[in-house]
Amino acid sequence: MEGLVTKSTGSWYKVRLSDGKIIDARSRGKLRTANSRNTNHITVGDIVEIDETGEDFSISMIHDRKNYIIRKSTNLSKETHIIAANIDLAIIVATLKEPKLKFGFVDRFLVTAQAYQIPAIIVFNKTDLLSAKEMDYLTDLREAYRNIGYESEAISVTNSEGIDRIHEIIKGKITLFSGSSGVGKSSLLNALNADISAKVSVVSSSNEKGQHTTTFAEMYEINPTSFIIDTPGLKSFGLIDMEPEELKNYFPEMVRLSKNCRFGNCKHLNEPGCAVKPKFEESRLPIFRYENYVHLYEELKGLKP
Repeated sequence: MEGLVTKSTGSWYKVRLSDGKIIDARSRGKLRTANSRNTNHITVGDIVEIDETGEDFSISMIHDRKNYIIRKSTNLSKETHIIAANIDLAIIVATLKEPKLKFGFVDRFLVTAQAYQIPAIIVFNKTDLLSAKEMDYLTDLREAYRNIGYESEAISVTNSEGIDRIHEIIKGKITLFSGSSGVGKSSLLNALNADISAKVSVVSSSNEKGQHTTTFAEMYEINPTSFIIDTPGLKSFGLIDMEPEELKNYFPEMVRLSKNCRFGNCKHLNEPGCAVKPKFEESRLPIFRYENYVHLYEELKGLKP
């Protein structure tokens, strides 16, 4: 039998069969690879082969993945944790306030999705909290991201605004949801399908930080053809499989401009004849994107032996 992994709890996995039935299955020992740098060898979104022995089910094979997305296992570890696989779309949920927008987290997510060839969009939630001036700022921000190459949506789960549009976007897809804690991922999930009943966090009024309510990735069925993989409120995505010199290839605006650089291997830092850095310095492109590029570049350099 063939199935889709919808939840991992360690040695046990929830698997959705082609008829919609959900079963519990164990992993066969031979699937565990001692030399792998991944801490998990089966992940949510995997297509697997299931063997049945009496009333017991076991996963005997993992089909090739079309893509996957990873993070570092821990801050100190060089191992990776595969968050999810076979993703059609990645959505980063963000807010301008409560909690405050984290540009670094958003751009790290977009870079990671770009690196693993996963289409990505940004969904700005909690527009009901914004003043007219803040809404104008959000409009400008969305336009800036659109000019770079990323579409976005502005919604309010509280006021049920924009939910139909999200339904259209995820239709017929396996979509990965991520975002900082407190931005409303779980509330959006519940709005898309009330049967999910995802636990909702509360944002602290003292530091505007959300509490983590998702501890592992899990796939939810929105309808028979649309699925969402909810991920933990990750502080950061690990980029440990990426060389520092590769990073520029995952900023679409840099790729477009780099053909005008004097040197083909320009890193867009302090090289003479760079055609990219001046565009940010002249405010023709969002300066926060360049600042995040430099930060990630230095981070990647620090990961090398």
